[in-house]
Amino acid sequence: MMRPSLNDLTAFVAVATHRSFRRAADELGTAPSTLSHAMRSLEDRLGVRLLNRTTRSVSPTEAGFELLSRLQAALTSLDEALDAVITFRGNVAGTVRINAPRVAATVLVRDILPRMAEQFPNVTVDIVVEGRLIDIVSGGFDAGVRLAGSIPKDMIAVPLASTIQFVCVASPSYLDRAGEPKTPEDLQRHRCICHRMPSGKLYRWEFERAGQELTINATGSVVLDDEELMVEAAVQGLGVAYVANWAAETAIAEGRLNRVLSAWMHEPEGVAVYYPGHRAVPPALRAFLDVVRDVRQGK
Repeated sequence: MMRPSLNDLTAFVAVATHRSFRRAADELGTAPSTLSHAMRSLEDRLGVRLLNRTTRSVSPTEAGFELLSRLQAALTSLDEALDAVITFRGNVAGTVRINAPRVAATVLVRDILPRMAEQFPNVTVDIVVEGRLIDIVSGGFDAGVRLAGSIPKDMIAVPLASTIQFVCVASPSYLDRAGEPKTPEDLQRHRCICHRMPSGKLYRWEFERAGQELTINATGSVVLDDEELMVEAAVQGLGVAYVANWAAETAIAEGRLNRVLSAWMHEPEGVAVYYPGHRAVPPALRAFLDVVRDVRQGK
């Protein structure tokens, strides 16, 4: 049996993961018909059916699922092997397009970009800031940033050093006037700075204590769609804000905001840079990921 090429195996992973010849072809920059022919040739070469095809869908067979799980691990190991030698190249160049929410972008600018500029001056990091979750592949991005628990299973995640925790904050002047809420239910009599999501819906504030979970529909006279503006509104005494700790940490440290309801806040969550796990990693992205790992390890 002739051994399949790495390109054919990578193509199979893309088709089996997306369960669509069209989406896989868009990612790989080829035609769906070409990809379909390549998969049939791969099946003929291996002597086993890997994909179930209908006029509307494609899905792995039992053998396909087995091959997919093993190939994903193998391709990850291959990426790690390439990562180990990337720093020996002194001429890495190119552009890395990252999709990230604003608070995560702030952390990248603060912790990652200075090291990138020093170690890889010929790499351009292009960060697009938006709050909605998108498909980074169809959006033309090399990588994205999300809470680790929400990253799709077909992606590879590289944890950031920072974790994210949501905090409730208000200015000392506001708390002097309105008093400090002791439980989430107390927020019903407070002015809250509401957060409008990209979908148009208002974000529901989530709390947890000793296994008890509460969700509050916050109300107030101010509605914003940007966490930095929410922090500024809280500093100006306009009410209580529910924001990521990254957005509020400076104002808290300077005494312009106080934490409230700290005992009711969820534990910190991990945040990671993620990227497709079934295609070759460009040198510029690999350099970026190396820096993320080094910062996390304190190197």
